[in-house]
Amino acid sequence: MTDAPPLSGDELQRYARHLVLADIGGPGQQKLKRARILVLGAGGLGSPVALYLVAAGVGTLGIVDDDTVSLSNLQRQILHGTPDIGRPKLDSARDALARLNPHVTVEPHATRLDGENGAAIIAGYDIVIDGSDNFATRYALADLCEQLEKPLVTAAVQRFSGSLTVLVPFRENGEGQLHPRYRDLFPEPPPAGLVPTCAEAGILGVVTGILGTLAACEAIKLATGAGEPLIGRLLLVDTLRMRFEEIRYRRPKAKG
Repeated sequence: MTDAPPLSGDELQRYARHLVLADIGGPGQQKLKRARILVLGAGGLGSPVALYLVAAGVGTLGIVDDDTVSLSNLQRQILHGTPDIGRPKLDSARDALARLNPHVTVEPHATRLDGENGAAIIAGYDIVIDGSDNFATRYALADLCEQLEKPLVTAAVQRFSGSLTVLVPFRENGEGQLHPRYRDLFPEPPPAGLVPTCAEAGILGVVTGILGTLAACEAIKLATGAGEPLIGRLLLVDTLRMRFEEIRYRRPKAKG
């Protein structure tokens, strides 16, 4: 995290409800102001992530996206509005976030993150949030974050459900063992075509809001040190039955 100047008078008032929280307070708000967080995608998951992180006072928010706003996006991608149809999502997101909080620096990355450009982008941030919509990107991002030792908050949604976990596989768990990797949870991507996309299967708009908001919460916890992040725990959300379940997972012990 980079150094940050003291909170201004406007910021003290803006973040007043954080400042009275025992687990955040002034020191936690300063940590947020110093934090550099990268979110992959300005879509259904990335929209609530970006809005809540900017509202919370994260110092710098990077956004990776190369898409444009379409009418079918607006059912769930709340960073964008009807006048933004046809605009690059990064432009629409930048304008919306500037209206929300002018104290936050938004860094746009108009590209698709991959193994070639990903390392250079990720290296400049403290925490990464995966709001992508395909397995290839999820696996590539998880591998890059492990190599660069960057905490990764990763969320996924489909139809009426979603999941969320936090990955720090380069840190020990207190028992002399490293925390699990994404591939310990999901060893291999499913065969192509087995899991339908949101365009094929549909998605309840508010599901992306729920999971995106939870992802933003995990990032805030990581940045401030508050609470217990979802490390080694997969949170499952079923909105049809409104159930929240947790699955614990570990890194397999080395043989021999």
